[in-house]
Amino acid sequence: MRRIDWPGDQGAAPEGAGSAPRGSILFFPGRGDHYEKYLETLEQWHRAGWRVTAADWRGQAGSGRLGKDAVTGHVEDFSIWINDLGAFWNSWVAETPGPHVLAGHSMGGHLLMRALVERRVSPDAVVLSAPMLGVNGPPLPLPLLHAAARLMNVVGDPARQAWKWSEKPGEMPAARAALLTHDAERYADEQWWRDHRPELVMGPASWRWVERAYASARRLERAGALESVDVPVLILSTSADKLVSHPANLRAARRLTKGEMVAFGPEAHHEILREVDAVRDRAMMAITEFLDRVAPAT
Repeated sequence: MRRIDWPGDQGAAPEGAGSAPRGSILFFPGRGDHYEKYLETLEQWHRAGWRVTAADWRGQAGSGRLGKDAVTGHVEDFSIWINDLGAFWNSWVAETPGPHVLAGHSMGGHLLMRALVERRVSPDAVVLSAPMLGVNGPPLPLPLLHAAARLMNVVGDPARQAWKWSEKPGEMPAARAALLTHDAERYADEQWWRDHRPELVMGPASWRWVERAYASARRLERAGALESVDVPVLILSTSADKLVSHPANLRAARRLTKGEMVAFGPEAHHEILREVDAVRDRAMMAITEFLDRVAPAT
């Protein structure tokens, strides 16, 4: 798993904190993402005194591939990622100062929640940006969607792409920006990294990924699953999200024992931490206030 670290002793300590570390944040991006997309946010946390680590999930970005080609997002089961996260967490906690915070975006947020439910991680606090606690798909019952995805794995190669990429393979769809952010400059930053590090490029997910995503979502929907999590969790979500389910995120915040929600409207697309300054600043301030309250510096 490719990782990147900002040692806390090289960051700017918060005012009045002297040289003591603020704590440590471990961040995981979403499906098809790479940690370069979040350098701005990671650096901001670092300058606030946090020791920051980010990593690419096995099978995407700089952590290799699990499918039959270089661009399809494939995985046999989400438990592979949960096991990776558990092992990574144990070694990371042993080498970093507390309090320890887990943060994730989209699919990364889903996997962090799975790990919390399964007691594979024990953070002091969790921050989820537009987590994939439900998929914004057809308005059908989750078991029916899962059954349809299982059928697609039977009638064809499970490693094949589940949706069309674009007219020109490797080129991002023209309407993609409208799904992710209102900020043209931050969106262009992702394309810059794709141009300069083409090994990071990933396109659609496989049908196996889709089927396993529905199966994993059903695990989180089980009675008592989210209710068993006693860690403070902040969820950032937007009603304008066309990729993940905002209603599922709202339900999750209510089900969590210590869940909190910061909800956005049409001013924010899916990538809240890569939105225009007015939106992003509100999100970052909410995260700072949350962490100062539930995971204060020791």
